[in-house]
Amino acid sequence: MVVAGTWRLRRRLAGLFAAAALTAAGCSTSRPAPPVIASVPPPAPATAQFGVASWYGPGFDGHPTSSGEIYNQNDLTAASTLYPLGSRVMVTNLNNGRSVEVRINDHGPYVKGRKIDLSRKAATVLGMMGPGTAPVRLDLISVPPGSSPIGTPPRYFVQVGSFASESNADRLRSELAAYYPDVRVDPIEAGSRRFYRVRMGGFATRDEAQARASQSSRFGLPIIIVSE
Repeated sequence: MVVAGTWRLRRRLAGLFAAAALTAAGCSTSRPAPPVIASVPPPAPATAQFGVASWYGPGFDGHPTSSGEIYNQNDLTAASTLYPLGSRVMVTNLNNGRSVEVRINDHGPYVKGRKIDLSRKAATVLGMMGPGTAPVRLDLISVPPGSSPIGTPPRYFVQVGSFASESNADRLRSELAAYYPDVRVDPIEAGSRRFYRVRMGGFATRDEAQARASQSSRFGLPIIIVSE
């Protein structure tokens, strides 16, 4: 049975999410939203990576990415689990020698053997639209300030919302702070825009993050578990 305090908080949060344009998908205020487990990025060395690149566009264009940014298939971006969100990577098509610099703003791809999922624009520059995939070399150019060093164990975060408005993010943080001591607003740059992610953690293991996600799902928030 949901206690009165939890019910009041759920109603306040429902109003907050209705008033703000969320950049996270799957928001539900009528019933608790089940936690979604994001794939765990493995530790990545700073040396060049070799593997297969694919591309994505139709069906994803206009939808939120893992960073909170809205995906635009005509931007030079990519999805990967090798590097922190916001990293810049040089991708070289080993079939023709063409290269393009992309910004990592999403997690993926989730197909065995593939290292990176490119935007339609990046795939066009590399000349791989026809075949759909290509063997590539990945060279890390930079990571965002404050990122953990490449190769360190990932930390797990329970993300309960992503906002374009800092005030809306801070309001949600204040509401949840009455229940959890580690709620904070974590800003991220996405191109020329800034988003404000409301998070709890980081946790040393995914099991710890899953336990917190299960507890907080009673508030009906769009919960995801991410690792960085």
